[in-house]
Amino acid sequence: MNNSIRTAKGFTLMELLVVMAIITMLAAWLWPALSAAKNKAGRTACLSNLRQINLGVRLYADDANDQSPATQTTNRIVNYYKTLVQSYVGLAGPPSPQDKLFACPADTFRYWTSAKGVMFSPTGRHESAHANYSSYAFNGINKDLTNASAGGAMLGIAGQKLSSIRHPVRTVLVIEKPAFFPYSWHEPKQPVANPNNCFFNNARIMVSFVDGHVSFSKIYWNGQAGSLAMYYNPPAGYDYQWSGD
Repeated sequence: MNNSIRTAKGFTLMELLVVMAIITMLAAWLWPALSAAKNKAGRTACLSNLRQINLGVRLYADDANDQSPATQTTNRIVNYYKTLVQSYVGLAGPPSPQDKLFACPADTFRYWTSAKGVMFSPTGRHESAHANYSSYAFNGINKDLTNASAGGAMLGIAGQKLSSIRHPVRTVLVIEKPAFFPYSWHEPKQPVANPNNCFFNNARIMVSFVDGHVSFSKIYWNGQAGSLAMYYNPPAGYDYQWSGD
């Protein structure tokens, strides 16, 4: 009688340890699949965002005599394009962090270079006023009036007529901002001893092209200190280019 009552009260310590071990093994087995599914969902949402933004830029160009966004102010057109095209994607009022169309779900951290070296922040670019509250950049660094040191040497298509672009299926229109450095929100590499480990060749980036299609592309980086990916078109084997020629 007493033994039956004790048995009904609960598990033994050994039984609890066995159950916990099974749960731990199941979690370890399922976690990669759950993470992969989450990452894929984020890429799908980002792809949808870029398709809509890409269409907005092309509609803007239709109303601007076929000319892609360009700025006559000190604003960086890579960011300021959002202000120019937002009415074409159904947004009104000044840009804000609530503009979900311009927020990639994977945009939860950022790296950048400065005189102090490689900097890191655990906040997304779409949360920053400096980035015009956008995860995505227009391929217009060639008209970046705040970067006088570039001397117009950087590649891009700002101010160019879209119909004049020779390879619209390959030429970048709007892209995730880490492409310039490059690093990946979707397949990140954390710095170890060398902070430049966060930048790497073949970082996977969501890219939209002048012809309207979007792909998950590898971005070429030559690995040289101070070199950014938009300084040069990639070698053969890549599916994109920065210049419109």
